[in-house]
Amino acid sequence: MIVKTYGSAILGVNAITITIEVNVSSKGNKLFIVGLPDNAVKESERRIESTIQCMGLRMPRTRTVVNMAPAAIRKAGAAYDLPIAAGIIAASGQASPIHLEHYLMMGELSLDGTIQPIKGALPMAMQALKDGFRGFILPRQNALEAAMVNSLKVYGISHISEAINFLNDPDSLTPVTAARDEFYSTQDNWGIDFSEVKGQQHIKRALEIAAAGGHNAILIGPPGAGKTMLAKRLPTILPPLTLQEALETTKIHSVAGKLPEHTSLITHRPFRSPHHTISDAALVGGGSIPQPGEISLAHHGVLFLDELPEFKRKVLEVMRQPVEERRVTISRARTAIDFPASFMLLASMNPCPCGYFNHPEKECSCAPGQVQEYLNKVSGPLLDRIDLHVEVTPVKFADLSSTGAAEKSTYIRDRVIAARAIQARRFAGHDGVYCNAQMHSRLLATVCVISDKCREQLGQAMQKLKLSARAYDRILKVSRTIADLEGSHSVEPAHMAEAIQFRSLDRENWGN
Repeated sequence: MIVKTYGSAILGVNAITITIEVNVSSKGNKLFIVGLPDNAVKESERRIESTIQCMGLRMPRTRTVVNMAPAAIRKAGAAYDLPIAAGIIAASGQASPIHLEHYLMMGELSLDGTIQPIKGALPMAMQALKDGFRGFILPRQNALEAAMVNSLKVYGISHISEAINFLNDPDSLTPVTAARDEFYSTQDNWGIDFSEVKGQQHIKRALEIAAAGGHNAILIGPPGAGKTMLAKRLPTILPPLTLQEALETTKIHSVAGKLPEHTSLITHRPFRSPHHTISDAALVGGGSIPQPGEISLAHHGVLFLDELPEFKRKVLEVMRQPVEERRVTISRARTAIDFPASFMLLASMNPCPCGYFNHPEKECSCAPGQVQEYLNKVSGPLLDRIDLHVEVTPVKFADLSSTGAAEKSTYIRDRVIAARAIQARRFAGHDGVYCNAQMHSRLLATVCVISDKCREQLGQAMQKLKLSARAYDRILKVSRTIADLEGSHSVEPAHMAEAIQFRSLDRENWGN
């Protein structure tokens, strides 16, 4: 008897439906699993046999063939245990096969039949709805995540017996309901706030500009000046995630297995801060079966690289293309997979190995040439792709001891949201462009039309600072963002001057 069940395979951040055909014949005595399974899938025979015996059912002792189609796609992981086991039980006449064609199943089995959680539940649920399935049966731990997909019945189970009972009686399980109201109610729940940062008004202003236009930024200053503290609070002034952005971000975290337990949807913009010992594959993604890296986990959020010169140069250089294109392509012999990587890059670094170069009070102890050698660890091409170069100075005692209340993140975010709304109207007819930082050269020429005075300002800066053509575009984009924060229709000389001063730490001027 041939029975079909349905599972799902993850390819990048999307899912592909897998048809699992089970044929229990009257001859032979062995189980064959074909269709390009990996070792984890092949090992499912032992788990399934133990599970069936624990349920008081019989494992077929005749020839059983399990075919997983399409055969050209590699099937990886133990999450296929549940659909294979259900297919074997139904094909051997121990459960009804009538309802199998209407439901997608995924779940890893323990030896006693307990269902273990899986990765990628959200993209699987999306594909199940697209392919016309009535519902999705999966581990209870992943049910809330999958239930975020409307019009698809999601059934969370903790033991395979619940799935078998469901096949015989579809009313034995109740669909899980997603609480979407929680998504909107928790968006403002931050444990940190900009009001906790004493002083550093010029740094807060720089981060407000970066948030308003989606610009990359680097903070350069001595240890203890508050670089990391400020960086961690950047997400609190970014616009709240839209539901579509939340779904995209959750898909990536789900595929990578990074979604927090009992979480149905990511409600805050991601803030990823990898250690400087990270490898290039862990940062941009990779592996024999390509997985998203830190830059994809930071999609729609912030990637913070603390102590930037301490990262391996090879690791930093592989970021150059993703920073520009906002996606990364991982190529393998059989396939090439695109992972989204639209993130804000925020970096911090000391100005020298000892950390006190150009410090107003402490003297730098570095040897001659050591400062420039340290700064040379960050390549010019990568630095060129960072819009705002911000010098962080030590916090004054008067600011630290002040009891006055600083401006809260909520007020800063309101200004950022207003500036983003202007940009949303401006780029309404341009696909893939949502903020000023994403403008391409052709669009930049029409949006950032500047006056003769602004052009003269910019020309002098280009000559004096020896800026590149890419830096020229960055200055125009930042000046347009500053104008948006002011509610100005045109870029004024004051906006241009402020944008130019954020390039004052370009390589030719470091150390002077």
